[in-house]
Amino acid sequence: MNKLQWKLGLVLGLLIFSVWLLYPTIEWYTKTQDEREKLESVRLRPKRILNLGLDLRGGTHMLLELDVEKLDKKETLTDAMARAIEIIRNRVDQYGVGEVPIARQGDRWISVDLPGISNTEEAENLIGKTALLEFRLTNDGPEAMKALEKVDAFGESPLDKTGKLHPEIAKVMPKGSILAKAAAGEDSRQRYYVLEATVPLTGAYLENARVETDTQFGYPTIGFTFNKEGGRIFERFTGANVNRHLAIVLDGVVHSAPVIKTRIGGGTGVIEGNFTMQEARNLAIVLRAGALPAPVNIIEKRVVGPSLGEDSIKKGLTASLIGFLFVFVFMMVYYRAGGFVAGIALGLNFVFLVAAMSYFAATLTLPGIAGMILALAMAIDANVLILERMREEMALAKPLAMVIPTSYDKAWSAIFDSNVTTWIAGIFLFQFGSGPVKGFAVTLTIGLLIGVFTSVFITRAVYDFWLTSNPKELSI
Repeated sequence: MNKLQWKLGLVLGLLIFSVWLLYPTIEWYTKTQDEREKLESVRLRPKRILNLGLDLRGGTHMLLELDVEKLDKKETLTDAMARAIEIIRNRVDQYGVGEVPIARQGDRWISVDLPGISNTEEAENLIGKTALLEFRLTNDGPEAMKALEKVDAFGESPLDKTGKLHPEIAKVMPKGSILAKAAAGEDSRQRYYVLEATVPLTGAYLENARVETDTQFGYPTIGFTFNKEGGRIFERFTGANVNRHLAIVLDGVVHSAPVIKTRIGGGTGVIEGNFTMQEARNLAIVLRAGALPAPVNIIEKRVVGPSLGEDSIKKGLTASLIGFLFVFVFMMVYYRAGGFVAGIALGLNFVFLVAAMSYFAATLTLPGIAGMILALAMAIDANVLILERMREEMALAKPLAMVIPTSYDKAWSAIFDSNVTTWIAGIFLFQFGSGPVKGFAVTLTIGLLIGVFTSVFITRAVYDFWLTSNPKELSI
């Protein structure tokens, strides 16, 4: 009796714990779309909830190609791809989107799914920006002014068809200088800057970047903080170049070029520009996450509408409910009391599985739902093996106290074999698959482990409890 009480207490405790894990998920998805988007914009999305994948929630799918020709010669392609994936993942995580599938495909391609983001321009700015931050001194000498006058004479672009600086402009450019474009919104007369080629400081020394508000005009700016080494370099550099313009360059574009009025200590600074609040926030994210090892080109872009995802959820829930009721009724008709116990175990299996996925903040996709259904089917199959063994033992007129343990012992080898072989297949699918295949493998693997627990441990506890009250009767 003490052992039985311990088993039933464990099952009840797990059920309460699972409901506690599921509560944030239920609360989150009962909110309206607008309410969820507002909370996500300020990064108040709960961490331990079940995330919906692109095919269920809608959003943007992108296939990126790393520009390997612009990689540092010291860095291998494998290391560069791993670093690019990590940086993209950091950017997405800081943006507030839950766990998303980001995977390498082939030698230099990266697949990214962004559930809930249907604004492709916003997605491109978040992921595709190289985020190479540089601090360069401007060249304000007479030769630089002549070069800028020459640039203005060329109209819209000083570049030729090959993308290089036009030869006539290159001739008048001061030695040791480069031409950089000003960000949109700058003074129309200042479309370009002549900068010194030397880069004394880059974003590699950044420790943090955050959105701030200008105290005078109230527009968004990006405040940044260097680490200790970067702070020392910045202080020495600004002290040696007082009264000169320091250009803050992001991905080759000058966002501001303030005058260094005095030595700047403390390792802090501000990037000013014509930013909206959302642009400033995204820029702060990419600066915090770090610069990509090389530019990435978006070679495929696909938007999935949220209405399609909602339709998939509704149809999936309807199909799951009909399937569960059909299985439950069939088991009760065919196995009577034993079928009822199997149906209860199946319901607990579903609750435990979804709770486990919520705990790990897993992403649920349509292939993942397929894996979940297969795992539930394997759990029912285990119950069928046990119940058929019970019928065989009852046909031999054995007492119920012997029927139950004997049936579980004889059915265990078949249950173990079928689940282990399927589990091995799931491991290989996870190891060598990608995207949706991995989602299928994750839910299948977790579901198999929970299915064995509910089919063997929980049902056995229920039958043992039955023995304490009705030791001679059990209709199967």
